[in-house]
Amino acid sequence: MESFTLTRAEMSALLLSLTGTSGSTPLNILQEALTKLHQRMMREGSSLNAFLSTNIPAILQKIIKGGKAKGLSLQEIAALGALIEYSTISITAMQNWVKRDFKEYLGAPLEGKKYSINQAAMLFMIDDLKSSLDFRSINRLFRMLFLKPERDDDDLLEPVQLYGAYASLFEENRDSAGHQQDKPWGCEELAKAAEKAVKRLSHLNRPQRETVRNSLLVAAVSVQACYFQTLAKQYFNASLFLDF
Repeated sequence: MESFTLTRAEMSALLLSLTGTSGSTPLNILQEALTKLHQRMMREGSSLNAFLSTNIPAILQKIIKGGKAKGLSLQEIAALGALIEYSTISITAMQNWVKRDFKEYLGAPLEGKKYSINQAAMLFMIDDLKSSLDFRSINRLFRMLFLKPERDDDDLLEPVQLYGAYASLFEENRDSAGHQQDKPWGCEELAKAAEKAVKRLSHLNRPQRETVRNSLLVAAVSVQACYFQTLAKQYFNASLFLDF
C-alpha cells in the first residue's frame, strides 16, 4: 500500500483550507493530491483502486471528518509534517522549539490548548530552514518578517502565506527544470521567480518586499537542500541494502 505524501504547496493549501478562508475544503485539497499521486489510475477511471491502494493516515481521516479547525496539537502537526516530502520534522524537535529555541515566536498555543495554523506553518518553516541556517539565524529571519512576536497584525506576510509562497516557488522551478533538461534550474531563475512573486505584495514598501524576496530565496534553496539530503540518504541506504 502506497504512502500518502504531500508537497509543501499542497500542505500550505491544506492548512489554509482548515481556516475556512481559501475557498477550498480540506477534502478538496486531499482529493486533488490523491489524483496527482495516481494520475494514470484516475485517467482510466479507477478512482476506487487509487484510494484503496493508498494508506490514508489517521490525521487526514480526522481532518476529512472535521473540516475546519482553528488549531492543531503538536502531535497533529507532527503527524501532518510526516506526510511532507523530504521532511524530517518530529514531535521531540517541535517540543524543544516551542519551549526553548523559538519560544519567542512559538511559545504558548494561541488557540486554547492548540497551536494556530500560522504557528503550525512556522514549525514547518523551521524544519525546512534548519537544513541551511542555524537557529539563531532563523530567529533573526523571523524577526525581520514577523516583527513583534506578540502581534500578528504587523507581519510582512502571514506565516502560512509565506510557507505557501516559497513552496510554490520551489515546486514551480523544480518542475520547470525537469521539463527543460538543457536549462538546469539555478539561482538566477529562482531569483527572477521570487522577484515576480513579491511584486504582487502591494501593501509592502520596497525594503519590505526585498526582505520577503530574500526570505523566499533562502527558504526555497533550503527546501532544495532537504531534497538533496534525502536523495543522498536514499542512495546510501540502497548501497547498504545491495551490498551482499
